[in-house]
Amino acid sequence: MPDSFAFVIFLILIALVFDFLNGFHDSANAISTVVSTRVLPPKYAVLWAAFFEFAAVFFVGVHVANTIGTGIINPTSVDDSLILSALCGAIIWNIITWYFGLPSSSSHALIGGLIGAGLMEGGTSVLVWSGIIKTAVFIVLSPTIGLVLGLSMMILVLNLSRFSTLAKTNKFYRRLQLLSSAIYCMGHGSNDAQKTMGVIAMILFSHGMLGPTFYVPTWVIIICYLVISLGVMSGGWRIVKTMGTKITKLQPTGGFCVEMAAAISIIGASIAGIPVSTTHTVTGAIVGVGSTRRLTAVRWGVAGNIVWAWILTIPMAALISAAIHVVTHIIW
Repeated sequence: MPDSFAFVIFLILIALVFDFLNGFHDSANAISTVVSTRVLPPKYAVLWAAFFEFAAVFFVGVHVANTIGTGIINPTSVDDSLILSALCGAIIWNIITWYFGLPSSSSHALIGGLIGAGLMEGGTSVLVWSGIIKTAVFIVLSPTIGLVLGLSMMILVLNLSRFSTLAKTNKFYRRLQLLSSAIYCMGHGSNDAQKTMGVIAMILFSHGMLGPTFYVPTWVIIICYLVISLGVMSGGWRIVKTMGTKITKLQPTGGFCVEMAAAISIIGASIAGIPVSTTHTVTGAIVGVGSTRRLTAVRWGVAGNIVWAWILTIPMAALISAAIHVVTHIIW
């Protein structure tokens, strides 16, 4: 495997491709509710989302980036083939799930890629099990927390609005959705942009460019937020349709509750340094909100397909990255 400054630049560019696809893939999470409730037309919704994705750079640290950089794979075991294989595995799985309109987790695709490449690189000894277990626990917890918060907030909103007309309630929450979507987008950016930061910092650290201590340089933070914002602005419209209309029909009240429930969950996880799936969280919130109308208001068949995509993401991304790792070692 070549070991040169040019190859470091190449790996960083591949990481930024993943960052862009992360935003592109997760654009649905950011804008599906405001589009489906017709608070904003799609072209304005993506601009709104992209602005607040980048705005998160001023409010959140790099706790999640540190988890990705040091909490999944031992950073001293990282080399170029491992990083390249992990990124390519995550990118390929993201493209596959985007093509079929499935809102899978870019975060878990990256983690699966790191695990698969890491196992091929040095076996289980290179894996940091505490970080992997924490991430695995939140595969279940993040949609559950989103569901409970979405359900609870929707019940609260319905009770607060019980003496108001439907027209007045919708008008009020249409305005509030602008606030809730902005907060959600900052939460999304604060968690997902940091995952690429962690990978780029890993690349720099493995090449001795950070010195003896792992940290995330300021220029890496800024460029990762910028690129994920551009990805969101490009919009993954296939997944927007699934998230915004196929799981359940949302009104402005429901859209507000979904966004606030997801934002609270994701921002809390970001502060704790946990790389959660924003997709899982917002989907759980949508199901929770839809369930307040009646259980049949949720299209459980669609939700089931999404859950299968969640279950398969880490093992499939790991399998793809492991195969790529074998090929890179044959070539180099």
